Amino acid sequence: MPTTHPGTGRRRPSDRLLTVLTCPLCPSGLERADGTLRCAGRHTFDIARHGYVSLLTGHRRAASADSADMVRCRSAFLRAGHYDPLARTLARLASELSPPDAVVLDAGAGTGHYLAAVLDALPGAMGLGLDSSAPALRATARAHARAEAAGWDVWQPWPVRSGCAHLVLNVFAPRNGPEFHRVLRPDGALLVVTPSDRHLRELRRSVGLLAVDPRKEERLRRTLADRFRHERAESLEYAMSLTADDVAGLVTMSPAAHHIGQAELRRQVGELAAPVRVTASFVASVYRPRGR
Repeated sequence: MPTTHPGTGRRRPSDRLLTVLTCPLCPSGLERADGTLRCAGRHTFDIARHGYVSLLTGHRRAASADSADMVRCRSAFLRAGHYDPLARTLARLASELSPPDAVVLDAGAGTGHYLAAVLDALPGAMGLGLDSSAPALRATARAHARAEAAGWDVWQPWPVRSGCAHLVLNVFAPRNGPEFHRVLRPDGALLVVTPSDRHLRELRRSVGLLAVDPRKEERLRRTLADRFRHERAESLEYAMSLTADDVAGLVTMSPAAHHIGQAELRRQVGELAAPVRVTASFVASVYRPRGR
């Protein structure tokens, strides 16, 4: 379990994390050294005072990452419970797919909300969230006592040992099929969540949310087919009752935030009759790795 350094308040990553991470610049393992992680080749990576490990360096820095505003809005929206049915679905599936002491990797962990739900369902598990956003990593590092966080661009080869993970989570995040396959154990599972074409449909015209490709799930299966066998999929759909602030936060935490200014968003949201009834609609898909 993560601890803090006496007198500093700095959260220290767990020893178990060191059995999972590798140096991103060479194949070596990592060890602690004066508030950093260091490999045998003396490549050194800072442990932030919030407890996450910064592994992104130089040319490996991600081109884009969630802003502090996006993470703040996502945290508030999730704390309000609007996506709790999805979190419960993931926790149930994780308990069916993984042993209690599993290693769980969350690719594009965001705030760590779903990783925390899965860890609650797996009482001996260790979770590692990978994300390129420093505000998101701060949230993930404090999301759960057994959650770790490392700064990384999930499109790049991961600084993670091959075959170490029992479960890989991918919730509304980029999908790096080759790395999913490499880091999973042969008996492991990949759990992917995508929005259906009905997700948030009521907000597409009113506040400019982008439509979801109705063939998204089909494209996902084709993308993963070379390395994974599709085992099953579960659909989840329900109605949410949102306030104007909820709607504004929902837009701000999504890619639509890049296409609409805050003043225009406030104007559009102000025209909605609250409470706003909005459809949440997801597909949770389970994949098993094919033989290497």
